[in-house]
Amino acid sequence: MIDNPEYPPIERPKKKERPPEAPPKGLFDRALRAGKSVTHGLMMVPIYLIASVVVGAAIAPGIGVYHLIAGLGEDSGVVLRTFASGVGIGAAFFTYGFALLLVVPLVNWPLRSLVKPSRGSFHSAQFLPWYLHNSLAYIVRYSFLDYVTPTPLNHMYYGLMGMKIGKNTQINSSNLTDAALLVLEENVTIGGSASIICHYGQSGYLILAPTIIRRGAVIGMLATIMGDVEVGEDAKVLANSLVLPKTRIPAGETWGGVPAKRIEL
Repeated sequence: MIDNPEYPPIERPKKKERPPEAPPKGLFDRALRAGKSVTHGLMMVPIYLIASVVVGAAIAPGIGVYHLIAGLGEDSGVVLRTFASGVGIGAAFFTYGFALLLVVPLVNWPLRSLVKPSRGSFHSAQFLPWYLHNSLAYIVRYSFLDYVTPTPLNHMYYGLMGMKIGKNTQINSSNLTDAALLVLEENVTIGGSASIICHYGQSGYLILAPTIIRRGAVIGMLATIMGDVEVGEDAKVLANSLVLPKTRIPAGETWGGVPAKRIEL
């Protein structure tokens, strides 16, 4: 090939070296890392067993309500019997949901103090309480939580899960993760379908870090707040914005965009 000075050869960018993964801390962590897919799958077995017990305990009173209501139409015609069964199924579902709001926090209670700010390998024993804490929360989030958002019941549920919630705070979203690491002070407004996530991955590490929304702050609809973020008093995060980890939004400021930056109004 003849070199042409007008069209110099294209230099391909050098491949970036992958940062080293967090080192294992002990024998159990080494086993997790060595097996990864296998050990991860095995670790999911007890989580699914616990989830089965939790869901079963919540379903049991629902089944009782169904039999009670459906039994009222046993001696009636087809129409009334079918209607009673339908009402029984509906009542059973909501009985299950309300029971779940109590059963999950009860099982989660010992985990609240074990979910702490930390940084380490994804495959690490220190994150097992966090895995279980979130697994239990997802059962409620993806089956019933939307039916009580926003009502005092979602405040009760989040509080029992370990979230610190101030007076007159309005939570219009069920997309709040890592309740034990989240602080919402007084008069905070969380907009519809906003997401707050108190964990993130970075350079081979999993990082759990508290997120704090100070007094009077407003988080807009569909905004996303990551871990290790502090939103100052009376500050505003506009709808559909993304606040990256380690961001500090000063009091009274308005931020927006992806990633969110200060906006002068």
